[in-house]
Amino acid sequence: MRSRSRRIAVAAAVTAVVFTGAVGCSAVDKALDCVATADAIATSVDRLSQAVSTAADDPTQLTEALDEIDRELGNLKDTTDNADLAKAVDDLTTGVDNVRTAVENGDTTPDITPVTDSAAEIGKVCTS
Repeated sequence: MRSRSRRIAVAAAVTAVVFTGAVGCSAVDKALDCVATADAIATSVDRLSQAVSTAADDPTQLTEALDEIDRELGNLKDTTDNADLAKAVDDLTTGVDNVRTAVENGDTTPDITPVTDSAAEIGKVCTS
């Protein structure tokens, strides 16, 4: 997952450089902020995946990974006015909330597929 998020970041950076002349600097800055946050979310989701696989050893890692994703989502939500991105952020927030509820109810191996799918969608939106 980590290499995929780096490829997304590189692709977005190249796109931003190519379109700098055609698009205002603030739009480029916003796009780069989106990519940086999407990359941070991808890293957090990767950490969540690792936490799920080792939850029996250290269940606190699940909560910490979920908290980290929540922080990154808050950063992204505060900087976007893109409807597609807002929808992807809302979907990811719902997925994180569902995983958090499952963990609070004692599930040490919650299904994080909706979280990983939504994180991938944020990456797509940020690079399109």
